[in-house]
Amino acid sequence: MSTTWETVIGLEIHTQLSTQSKIFSGASTAYGAEPNTQACAVDLGLPGVLPVLNEAAVEKAVMFGLAIDAHIAPRSVFARKNYFYPDLPKGYQISQMDLPIVGNGHMDIEVDGETKRIGITRAHLEEDAGKSLHESFHGMSGIDLNRAGTPLLEIVSEPDMRSAKEAVAYMRKLHELVRYLGICDGNMQEGSFRCDANVSVRPVGQKEFGTRVEIKNINSFKFVEKAINHEVERHIELIENGGKIVQETRLYDANKDETRSMRSKEEANDYRYFPDPDLLPVVITEDFKAQVKTTLPELPEAKKQRFKDQYQLDNESATILTSSRPLADYFESVVVESKCEAKLCANWVTGELSAALNKADLEITDSPVTASQLAGLLARISDDTISGKIAKQVFEELWQTPDSTADSIIEAKGLKQITDTGAIEAVIDQIIAANGKQVEQYRGGNDKVFGFFVGQVMKAMQGKANPAEVNKMLMAKLKA
Repeated sequence: MSTTWETVIGLEIHTQLSTQSKIFSGASTAYGAEPNTQACAVDLGLPGVLPVLNEAAVEKAVMFGLAIDAHIAPRSVFARKNYFYPDLPKGYQISQMDLPIVGNGHMDIEVDGETKRIGITRAHLEEDAGKSLHESFHGMSGIDLNRAGTPLLEIVSEPDMRSAKEAVAYMRKLHELVRYLGICDGNMQEGSFRCDANVSVRPVGQKEFGTRVEIKNINSFKFVEKAINHEVERHIELIENGGKIVQETRLYDANKDETRSMRSKEEANDYRYFPDPDLLPVVITEDFKAQVKTTLPELPEAKKQRFKDQYQLDNESATILTSSRPLADYFESVVVESKCEAKLCANWVTGELSAALNKADLEITDSPVTASQLAGLLARISDDTISGKIAKQVFEELWQTPDSTADSIIEAKGLKQITDTGAIEAVIDQIIAANGKQVEQYRGGNDKVFGFFVGQVMKAMQGKANPAEVNKMLMAKLKA
Protein backbone atom coordinates (compact mmCIF):
# COMPACT_ATOMS: atom_id res chain seq x y z
CA MET A 1 0.00 0.00 0.00
CA SER A 2 1.49 3.34 -1.07
CA THR A 3 1.83 6.19 1.41
CA THR A 4 0.92 9.75 0.47
CA TRP A 5 4.05 11.84 0.78
CA GLU A 6 4.63 15.51 1.48
CA THR A 7 7.65 17.29 0.05
CA VAL A 8 9.62 19.71 2.23
CA ILE A 9 11.98 22.18 0.55
CA GLY A 10 14.28 24.92 1.76
CA LEU A 11 16.56 26.96 -0.50
CA GLU A 12 19.94 28.57 0.07
CA ILE A 13 20.51 31.29 -2.53
CA HIS A 14 24.03 32.58 -3.11
CA THR A 15 23.75 36.16 -4.35
CA GLN A 16 26.91 37.82 -5.65
CA LEU A 17 26.87 41.43 -4.50
CA SER A 18 27.55 44.00 -7.19
CA THR A 19 30.45 45.79 -5.52
CA GLN A 20 33.43 47.01 -7.54
CA SER A 21 35.95 45.35 -5.23
CA LYS A 22 35.99 42.18 -3.15
CA ILE A 23 34.62 41.80 0.34
CA PHE A 24 37.97 41.81 2.15
CA SER A 25 40.37 43.25 -0.44
CA GLY A 26 40.64 45.94 -3.08
CA ALA A 27 40.87 43.47 -5.99
CA SER A 28 38.35 43.90 -8.82
CA THR A 29 35.20 41.78 -9.09
CA ALA A 30 34.78 42.37 -12.86
CA TYR A 31 33.71 39.23 -14.72
CA GLY A 32 35.63 37.70 -17.62
CA ALA A 33 39.23 38.66 -16.87
CA GLU A 34 42.11 36.30 -17.69
CA PRO A 35 42.50 33.58 -15.01
CA ASN A 36 44.31 34.63 -11.84
CA THR A 37 44.69 38.29 -12.82
CA GLN A 38 42.21 39.58 -10.21
CA ALA A 39 43.45 37.83 -7.09
CA CYS A 40 45.61 39.91 -4.78
CA ALA A 41 47.73 38.83 -1.79
CA VAL A 42 44.68 38.90 0.52
CA ASP A 43 42.61 36.69 -1.83
CA LEU A 44 45.52 34.27 -2.14
CA GLY A 45 45.85 33.99 1.65
CA LEU A 46 49.55 34.84 1.66
CA PRO A 47 51.25 34.99 5.09
CA GLY A 48 50.95 38.26 6.99
CA VAL A 49 48.00 39.74 5.04
CA LEU A 50 44.90 41.01 6.82
CA PRO A 51 41.31 41.29 5.52
CA VAL A 52 39.55 44.68 5.53
CA LEU A 53 35.75 44.66 5.33
CA ASN A 54 34.14 46.36 2.31
CA GLU A 55 31.46 48.75 3.63
CA ALA A 56 29.53 48.59 0.33
CA ALA A 57 28.88 44.87 0.92
CA VAL A 58 27.45 45.66 4.36
CA GLU A 59 25.19 48.37 2.90
CA LYS A 60 23.81 45.96 0.31
CA ALA A 61 23.14 43.29 2.94
CA VAL A 62 21.28 45.80 5.13
CA MET A 63 19.31 47.01 2.10
CA PHE A 64 18.18 43.44 1.43
CA GLY A 65 17.22 42.93 5.07
CA LEU A 66 15.09 46.08 5.07
CA ALA A 67 13.37 45.00 1.85
CA ILE A 68 12.22 41.67 3.34
CA ASP A 69 11.16 43.25 6.64
CA ALA A 70 13.87 41.34 8.48
CA HIS A 71 15.75 41.86 11.72
CA ILE A 72 19.06 43.66 11.14
CA ALA A 73 21.56 42.50 13.75
CA PRO A 74 23.06 45.42 15.69
CA ARG A 75 26.16 43.25 16.05
CA SER A 76 27.26 40.49 13.69
CA VAL A 77 30.42 38.41 13.63
CA PHE A 78 32.53 36.84 10.88
CA ALA A 79 33.70 33.27 11.34
CA ARG A 80 36.10 30.90 9.65
CA LYS A 81 34.47 27.96 7.89
CA ASN A 82 37.20 25.37 7.66
CA TYR A 83 37.49 22.91 4.79
CA PHE A 84 40.15 21.95 2.29
CA TYR A 85 39.62 22.35 -1.43
CA PRO A 86 42.14 23.38 -4.12
CA ASP A 87 40.24 26.58 -5.00
CA LEU A 88 40.19 27.77 -1.37
CA PRO A 89 43.72 29.18 -0.85
CA LYS A 90 43.47 29.90 2.90
CA GLY A 91 42.02 26.50 3.82
CA TYR A 92 38.98 28.30 5.22
CA GLN A 93 36.20 30.58 3.98
CA ILE A 94 35.28 33.74 5.86
CA SER A 95 31.54 33.55 6.50
CA GLN A 96 29.04 34.12 9.32
CA MET A 97 27.58 31.41 11.52
CA ASP A 98 26.01 32.21 14.90
CA LEU A 99 25.56 35.97 14.41
CA PRO A 100 24.52 36.74 10.80
CA ILE A 101 23.84 40.29 9.66
CA VAL A 102 20.19 39.61 8.63
CA GLY A 103 17.66 37.33 10.30
CA ASN A 104 13.96 36.47 10.39
CA GLY A 105 12.44 38.03 7.29
CA HIS A 106 9.86 36.83 4.80
CA MET A 107 8.74 36.92 1.19
CA ASP A 108 5.28 36.33 -0.28
CA ILE A 109 4.94 34.22 -3.41
CA GLU A 110 1.96 33.54 -5.64
CA VAL A 111 1.34 30.05 -7.01
CA ASP A 112 -1.84 29.05 -8.87
CA GLY A 113 -3.58 32.23 -7.76
CA GLU A 114 -2.84 31.70 -4.06
CA THR A 115 -0.44 33.75 -1.96
CA LYS A 116 1.93 31.99 0.42
CA ARG A 117 4.45 33.45 2.85
CA ILE A 118 7.95 31.93 2.85
CA GLY A 119 10.08 32.60 5.90
CA ILE A 120 13.69 33.68 5.47
CA THR A 121 15.77 32.39 8.35
CA ARG A 122 18.86 34.47 7.72
CA ALA A 123 21.06 36.18 5.18
CA HIS A 124 24.75 36.28 5.91
CA LEU A 125 27.81 37.77 4.27
CA GLU A 126 30.68 35.62 3.08
CA GLU A 127 33.45 35.43 0.52
CA ASP A 128 33.26 33.26 -2.57
CA ALA A 129 35.83 30.58 -3.34
CA GLY A 130 37.81 30.30 -6.57
CA LYS A 131 36.92 28.00 -9.43
CA SER A 132 38.29 24.62 -10.46
CA LEU A 133 38.53 24.09 -14.23
CA HIS A 134 38.57 20.52 -15.46
CA GLU A 135 38.58 20.95 -19.23
CA SER A 136 41.61 21.31 -21.54
CA PHE A 137 44.13 20.32 -18.87
CA HIS A 138 44.80 16.71 -19.97
CA GLY A 139 44.05 14.82 -16.78
CA MET A 140 44.69 17.76 -14.48
CA SER A 141 42.59 20.59 -13.04
CA GLY A 142 43.27 24.29 -13.40
CA ILE A 143 42.55 26.74 -10.58
CA ASP A 144 41.25 30.25 -11.31
CA LEU A 145 41.24 32.43 -8.19
CA ASN A 146 39.70 35.53 -9.77
CA ARG A 147 36.41 34.82 -7.99
CA ALA A 148 38.06 34.17 -4.61
CA GLY A 149 36.96 36.87 -2.18
CA THR A 150 33.99 38.06 -4.24
CA PRO A 151 31.24 39.18 -1.81
CA LEU A 152 28.25 36.89 -1.43
CA LEU A 153 25.01 37.23 0.49
CA GLU A 154 23.75 33.74 1.27
CA ILE A 155 19.98 33.85 1.76
CA VAL A 156 18.57 30.87 3.67
CA SER A 157 14.85 30.15 3.62
CA GLU A 158 12.75 28.26 6.13
CA PRO A 159 11.68 24.77 4.93
CA ASP A 160 8.30 26.26 3.97
CA MET A 161 8.00 25.16 0.35
CA ARG A 162 5.99 22.06 -0.49
CA SER A 163 6.61 21.66 -4.23
CA ALA A 164 9.21 22.38 -6.88
CA LYS A 165 6.74 24.89 -8.32
CA GLU A 166 6.73 26.86 -5.07
CA ALA A 167 10.52 26.70 -4.90
CA VAL A 168 10.84 28.17 -8.39
CA ALA A 169 8.29 30.90 -7.59
CA TYR A 170 10.28 31.84 -4.47
CA MET A 171 13.57 31.80 -6.34
CA ARG A 172 12.16 33.98 -9.14
CA LYS A 173 10.73 36.46 -6.63
CA LEU A 174 14.08 36.68 -4.86
CA HIS A 175 15.88 37.10 -8.18
CA GLU A 176 13.50 39.94 -9.07
CA LEU A 177 14.05 41.63 -5.70
CA VAL A 178 17.87 41.64 -5.68
CA ARG A 179 17.85 43.10 -9.20
CA TYR A 180 15.29 45.75 -8.18
CA LEU A 181 17.50 46.71 -5.26
CA GLY A 182 20.55 46.84 -7.53
CA ILE A 183 22.56 44.68 -5.13
CA CYS A 184 23.10 41.86 -7.66
CA ASP A 185 22.98 41.67 -11.46
CA GLY A 186 21.24 38.28 -11.21
CA ASN A 187 23.28 36.81 -14.07
CA MET A 188 22.87 33.08 -13.53
CA GLN A 189 25.12 32.10 -16.45
CA GLU A 190 28.01 33.94 -14.78
CA GLY A 191 27.25 32.43 -11.37
CA SER A 192 25.99 35.67 -9.81
CA PHE A 193 22.82 33.98 -8.56
CA ARG A 194 22.91 30.29 -7.75
CA CYS A 195 20.96 27.92 -5.56
CA ASP A 196 21.42 24.97 -3.20
CA ALA A 197 18.17 23.07 -2.57
CA ASN A 198 17.51 21.08 0.61
CA VAL A 199 14.92 18.40 -0.12
CA SER A 200 13.19 15.80 2.04
CA VAL A 201 9.89 13.91 2.12
CA ARG A 202 7.65 12.76 4.95
CA PRO A 203 4.27 11.00 5.24
CA VAL A 204 1.38 13.45 5.13
CA GLY A 205 0.44 14.40 8.69
CA GLN A 206 3.86 13.66 10.18
CA LYS A 207 5.36 16.64 12.04
CA GLU A 208 8.97 15.49 12.05
CA PHE A 209 11.03 16.24 8.97
CA GLY A 210 12.51 13.44 6.92
CA THR A 211 16.25 13.11 6.22
CA ARG A 212 17.24 15.92 3.90
CA VAL A 213 19.57 15.92 0.96
CA GLU A 214 21.30 19.04 -0.35
CA ILE A 215 21.54 19.57 -4.12
CA LYS A 216 24.43 21.95 -4.80
CA ASN A 217 24.99 24.82 -7.24
CA ILE A 218 21.93 24.83 -9.48
CA ASN A 219 22.10 27.83 -11.81
CA SER A 220 18.74 28.04 -13.60
CA PHE A 221 15.06 28.09 -12.65
CA LYS A 222 14.38 25.21 -15.02
CA PHE A 223 17.06 23.01 -13.48
CA VAL A 224 15.95 23.81 -9.91
CA GLU A 225 12.49 22.48 -10.71
CA LYS A 226 13.81 19.40 -12.52
CA ALA A 227 16.42 18.63 -9.84
CA ILE A 228 13.89 18.85 -7.00
CA ASN A 229 11.30 16.74 -8.80
CA HIS A 230 13.90 14.09 -9.58
CA GLU A 231 15.14 14.04 -5.98
CA VAL A 232 11.61 13.77 -4.56
CA GLU A 233 10.88 10.77 -6.82
CA ARG A 234 14.19 9.17 -5.77
CA HIS A 235 13.38 9.60 -2.06
CA ILE A 236 9.88 8.17 -2.33
CA GLU A 237 10.96 5.21 -4.46
CA LEU A 238 13.87 4.41 -2.13
CA ILE A 239 11.76 4.59 1.05
CA GLU A 240 8.85 2.58 -0.40
CA ASN A 241 11.30 -0.13 -1.47
CA GLY A 242 12.57 -0.44 2.10
CA GLY A 243 15.67 1.72 1.72
CA LYS A 244 16.86 4.64 3.82
CA ILE A 245 17.74 8.21 2.83
CA VAL A 246 21.30 9.18 3.69
CA GLN A 247 22.07 12.79 4.56
CA GLU A 248 24.44 13.89 1.82
CA THR A 249 25.29 16.50 -0.77
CA ARG A 250 24.38 15.71 -4.37
CA LEU A 251 24.95 17.32 -7.76
CA TYR A 252 22.34 17.64 -10.50
CA ASP A 253 23.32 16.42 -13.98
CA ALA A 254 21.15 18.35 -16.43
CA ASN A 255 22.14 16.13 -19.38
CA LYS A 256 20.94 12.97 -17.66
CA ASP A 257 18.22 14.71 -15.58
CA GLU A 258 19.42 13.00 -12.43
CA THR A 259 21.32 13.71 -9.23
CA ARG A 260 24.48 11.93 -8.12
CA SER A 261 26.22 11.74 -4.78
CA MET A 262 28.98 14.27 -4.15
CA ARG A 263 29.83 13.74 -0.48
CA SER A 264 28.19 12.42 2.68
CA LYS A 265 27.45 14.56 5.73
CA GLU A 266 27.23 12.90 9.11
CA GLU A 267 26.34 16.22 10.72
CA ALA A 268 24.64 19.25 9.24
CA ASN A 269 27.66 21.43 10.07
CA ASP A 270 31.08 19.80 9.97
CA TYR A 271 33.18 22.88 9.22
CA ARG A 272 34.54 23.69 12.73
CA TYR A 273 33.39 27.31 12.68
CA PHE A 274 35.10 29.77 15.01
CA PRO A 275 35.19 33.62 15.09
CA ASP A 276 37.75 35.10 12.70
CA PRO A 277 40.45 36.71 14.88
CA ASP A 278 41.43 39.14 12.10
CA LEU A 279 38.01 40.81 11.82
CA LEU A 280 36.17 42.94 14.37
CA PRO A 281 32.42 42.47 14.94
CA VAL A 282 30.23 44.49 12.56
CA VAL A 283 28.15 47.09 14.42
CA ILE A 284 25.05 48.43 12.64
CA THR A 285 23.67 51.62 14.16
CA GLU A 286 20.13 52.96 13.79
CA ASP A 287 21.57 55.93 11.89
CA PHE A 288 23.27 53.59 9.41
CA LYS A 289 20.02 51.68 8.86
CA ALA A 290 18.11 54.94 8.37
CA GLN A 291 20.70 56.10 5.84
CA VAL A 292 20.45 52.84 3.87
CA LYS A 293 16.65 53.00 4.00
CA THR A 294 16.70 56.30 2.11
CA THR A 295 18.36 54.50 -0.82
CA LEU A 296 15.65 51.83 -1.16
CA PRO A 297 13.77 52.00 -4.48
CA GLU A 298 10.05 51.39 -4.82
CA LEU A 299 9.79 47.63 -4.21
CA PRO A 300 8.11 45.22 -6.67
CA GLU A 301 4.91 44.60 -4.67
CA ALA A 302 4.37 48.31 -3.98
CA LYS A 303 5.02 49.15 -7.65
CA LYS A 304 2.64 46.43 -8.80
CA GLN A 305 -0.16 47.80 -6.59
CA ARG A 306 0.55 51.35 -7.78
CA PHE A 307 0.36 50.26 -11.42
CA LYS A 308 -3.03 48.68 -10.74
CA ASP A 309 -4.33 51.77 -8.94
CA GLN A 310 -2.73 54.54 -11.00
CA TYR A 311 -2.99 53.00 -14.47
CA GLN A 312 -6.05 50.79 -13.93
CA LEU A 313 -4.14 47.70 -15.10
CA ASP A 314 -5.29 44.15 -14.49
CA ASN A 315 -3.25 41.94 -12.16
CA GLU A 316 -1.60 39.99 -14.97
CA SER A 317 -0.39 43.08 -16.84
CA ALA A 318 0.83 44.75 -13.64
CA THR A 319 2.68 41.57 -12.64
CA ILE A 320 4.46 41.31 -16.00
CA LEU A 321 5.35 45.01 -16.17
CA THR A 322 6.83 45.05 -12.67
CA SER A 323 8.75 41.79 -13.09
CA SER A 324 11.90 43.86 -13.63
CA ARG A 325 12.74 47.42 -12.72
CA PRO A 326 13.99 48.36 -16.23
CA LEU A 327 10.76 47.03 -17.79
CA ALA A 328 8.62 49.01 -15.34
CA ASP A 329 10.67 52.16 -16.04
CA TYR A 330 10.32 51.60 -19.81
CA PHE A 331 6.54 51.28 -19.53
CA GLU A 332 6.18 54.44 -17.45
CA SER A 333 8.37 56.38 -19.89
CA VAL A 334 6.10 55.27 -22.76
CA VAL A 335 2.98 56.37 -20.86
CA VAL A 336 4.44 59.81 -20.00
CA GLU A 337 5.90 60.54 -23.45
CA SER A 338 3.01 59.21 -25.55
CA LYS A 339 0.24 60.73 -23.38
CA CYS A 340 -1.81 57.68 -24.45
CA GLU A 341 -4.05 55.47 -22.36
CA ALA A 342 -1.98 53.28 -20.06
CA LYS A 343 -3.82 50.17 -21.26
CA LEU A 344 -2.69 50.77 -24.87
CA CYS A 345 0.91 51.24 -23.67
CA ALA A 346 0.75 48.11 -21.50
CA ASN A 347 -0.64 46.03 -24.36
CA TRP A 348 2.20 47.04 -26.68
CA VAL A 349 4.97 46.62 -24.10
CA THR A 350 3.75 43.20 -22.92
CA GLY A 351 2.70 42.15 -26.43
CA GLU A 352 4.51 43.28 -29.57
CA LEU A 353 7.66 44.53 -27.82
CA SER A 354 8.07 41.58 -25.43
CA ALA A 355 7.50 39.09 -28.26
CA ALA A 356 10.21 40.75 -30.37
CA LEU A 357 12.63 40.81 -27.41
CA ASN A 358 12.00 37.13 -26.65
CA LYS A 359 12.49 36.16 -30.28
CA ALA A 360 15.81 38.05 -30.41
CA ASP A 361 16.79 36.82 -26.90
CA LEU A 362 17.28 40.41 -25.72
CA GLU A 363 16.69 42.14 -22.39
CA ILE A 364 14.54 45.29 -22.26
CA THR A 365 17.73 47.30 -21.61
CA ASP A 366 19.02 46.19 -25.04
CA SER A 367 15.80 46.89 -26.96
CA PRO A 368 16.43 48.37 -30.44
CA VAL A 369 13.16 50.28 -30.01
CA THR A 370 13.50 52.90 -27.27
CA ALA A 371 10.69 54.04 -25.00
CA SER A 372 10.62 57.36 -26.89
CA GLN A 373 10.28 55.62 -30.25
CA LEU A 374 7.46 53.37 -29.03
CA ALA A 375 5.75 56.38 -27.45
CA GLY A 376 5.89 58.16 -30.83
CA LEU A 377 4.30 55.16 -32.51
CA LEU A 378 1.49 54.83 -29.96
CA ALA A 379 0.74 58.54 -30.21
CA ARG A 380 0.06 58.04 -33.94
CA ILE A 381 -2.34 55.17 -33.18
CA SER A 382 -4.08 57.28 -30.57
CA ASP A 383 -4.64 60.25 -32.89
CA ASP A 384 -5.84 57.97 -35.74
CA THR A 385 -2.89 58.75 -38.01
CA ILE A 386 -2.42 54.98 -38.43
CA SER A 387 -4.40 51.87 -37.57
CA GLY A 388 -3.24 49.18 -35.15
CA LYS A 389 -2.49 46.89 -38.09
CA ILE A 390 -0.32 49.48 -39.85
CA ALA A 391 1.35 50.22 -36.50
CA LYS A 392 2.77 46.70 -36.51
CA GLN A 393 4.46 47.43 -39.85
CA VAL A 394 5.89 50.65 -38.44
CA PHE A 395 7.13 48.78 -35.35
CA GLU A 396 9.00 46.29 -37.58
CA GLU A 397 10.69 49.21 -39.35
CA LEU A 398 11.61 50.81 -36.02
CA TRP A 399 13.12 47.50 -34.89
CA GLN A 400 15.21 47.21 -38.05
CA THR A 401 16.22 50.91 -38.23
CA PRO A 402 16.87 52.10 -34.66
CA ASP A 403 17.68 55.70 -35.67
CA SER A 404 14.28 56.26 -37.28
CA THR A 405 11.00 57.55 -35.82
CA ALA A 406 7.42 56.46 -36.30
CA ASP A 407 6.63 59.77 -38.03
CA SER A 408 9.50 59.47 -40.52
CA ILE A 409 8.52 55.89 -41.40
CA ILE A 410 4.83 56.77 -41.80
CA GLU A 411 5.73 59.69 -44.07
CA ALA A 412 8.34 57.83 -46.14
CA LYS A 413 6.10 54.81 -46.77
CA GLY A 414 2.82 56.71 -47.17
CA LEU A 415 1.13 54.84 -44.33
CA LYS A 416 -1.17 57.57 -43.06
CA GLN A 417 -4.66 56.35 -42.36
CA ILE A 418 -7.36 57.48 -44.79
CA THR A 419 -10.07 59.28 -42.85
CA ASP A 420 -11.68 60.97 -45.88
CA THR A 421 -15.24 59.67 -45.61
CA GLY A 422 -15.84 60.38 -49.28
CA ALA A 423 -12.97 58.15 -50.39
CA ILE A 424 -14.03 55.37 -47.99
CA GLU A 425 -17.66 55.62 -49.13
CA ALA A 426 -16.69 55.28 -52.78
CA VAL A 427 -14.78 52.06 -52.12
CA ILE A 428 -17.60 50.66 -49.98
CA ASP A 429 -20.09 51.33 -52.76
CA GLN A 430 -17.86 49.44 -55.22
CA ILE A 431 -17.47 46.45 -52.87
CA ILE A 432 -21.22 46.23 -52.18
CA ALA A 433 -22.04 46.48 -55.90
CA ALA A 434 -19.58 43.72 -56.75
CA ASN A 435 -20.80 41.27 -54.07
CA GLY A 436 -24.58 41.10 -54.38
CA LYS A 437 -24.77 37.50 -53.12
CA GLN A 438 -22.99 38.36 -49.87
CA VAL A 439 -25.24 41.44 -49.45
CA GLU A 440 -28.30 39.16 -49.64
CA GLN A 441 -26.75 36.77 -47.11
CA TYR A 442 -26.06 39.60 -44.66
CA ARG A 443 -29.52 41.09 -45.06
CA GLY A 444 -30.91 37.60 -44.61
CA GLY A 445 -29.45 37.41 -41.13
CA ASN A 446 -25.92 36.06 -41.67
CA ASP A 447 -23.96 38.58 -39.57
CA LYS A 448 -20.67 36.74 -40.15
CA VAL A 449 -20.58 38.06 -43.72
CA PHE A 450 -19.94 41.54 -42.32
CA GLY A 451 -16.31 40.57 -41.70
CA PHE A 452 -15.97 39.69 -45.38
CA PHE A 453 -16.99 43.22 -46.38
CA VAL A 454 -14.61 44.82 -43.88
CA GLY A 455 -11.76 42.70 -45.21
CA GLN A 456 -12.56 43.59 -48.83
CA VAL A 457 -12.67 47.33 -48.09
CA MET A 458 -9.41 47.27 -46.10
CA LYS A 459 -7.74 45.24 -48.85
CA ALA A 460 -8.88 47.68 -51.52
CA MET A 461 -7.53 50.60 -49.46
CA GLN A 462 -4.24 48.80 -48.62
CA GLY A 463 -5.10 48.69 -44.92
CA LYS A 464 -5.02 52.48 -44.65
CA ALA A 465 -8.73 53.14 -44.11
CA ASN A 466 -9.84 54.14 -40.64
CA PRO A 467 -11.39 50.89 -39.30
CA ALA A 468 -13.96 52.71 -37.17
CA GLU A 469 -15.20 54.71 -40.18
CA VAL A 470 -15.28 51.58 -42.35
CA ASN A 471 -17.38 49.69 -39.82
CA LYS A 472 -19.73 52.59 -39.26
CA MET A 473 -20.34 53.30 -42.98
CA LEU A 474 -20.59 49.64 -43.96
CA MET A 475 -23.18 49.00 -41.27
CA ALA A 476 -25.31 51.91 -42.46
CA LYS A 477 -25.11 50.98 -46.17
CA LEU A 478 -25.73 47.25 -45.70
CA LYS A 479 -28.83 47.94 -43.62
CA ALA A 480 -30.16 50.51 -46.09
